[in-house]
Amino acid sequence: MMSLKKCIATKALLWLALTCLGAHAWAGQVAGTVMQLSGPLMVKKADGKVKLLAIKSEVEQGDTLLTEKETYALIKLIDNSEITLKPSTSFVIEQFAYTAEQPDGDHAVFSLLKGGLRSVTGLLGKRNKERFEMKTPAATIGIRGTTFIASVVPPAPPGGPSVPAAPASTMLPPGLYVQVLDGLIHVANPAGSQNFAAGQFGFTPNFRQPPMVVPLNPGLQFAPPPAFSVPTPPSGGGGGNKAANVDCVVR
Repeated sequence: MMSLKKCIATKALLWLALTCLGAHAWAGQVAGTVMQLSGPLMVKKADGKVKLLAIKSEVEQGDTLLTEKETYALIKLIDNSEITLKPSTSFVIEQFAYTAEQPDGDHAVFSLLKGGLRSVTGLLGKRNKERFEMKTPAATIGIRGTTFIASVVPPAPPGGPSVPAAPASTMLPPGLYVQVLDGLIHVANPAGSQNFAAGQFGFTPNFRQPPMVVPLNPGLQFAPPPAFSVPTPPSGGGGGNKAANVDCVVR
């Protein structure tokens, strides 16, 4: 009887160890590389450690990227898609898997917690657009072969305005704002969904109100340094050698 209990306990410990090992390996898969920076960019790893990144630093699945007040950061993912983060942004690479020879394994799930970004579709989004998902506090964004801008304004105290009224407004009401530069995006939440085409702007304040088209630019601003417009070289696509991170860890 004692031997049986020991056997069960050993199997349980082995299963737990393998599960933890698998989760760690999944979280540590390389997703892309920092190609441009205009200021400090921090990353919070899946294990809770915080590091300062530099140009050519790699980012991984499970990373939370944090830009400072003056920082724009351009990340090229391994499928040659690009994510450009604007200042004061918190962005999570929840899942990202791409292998050129294995389209069935494509998967891209991101979370824009606050701030804003510009997303340029890469190879994954072109061949498996239904496997791209960008979560926000107000809705989820899907793509249809796209370049778009998304911005999340944090919640304000109750009683504020619900819809932006003036294009030049600098104090935007809280919610998710989108602008489509090319292609088409699909924005959905429990209250409804809406497609947005090139040249259109959209807004939804929260999960309780459906996304809507906004006739004019509600005041979205996205102005990275001119150097960010220079085409970046193609990604290696398979991870390759580790790029050097700045050796700074905040515990």
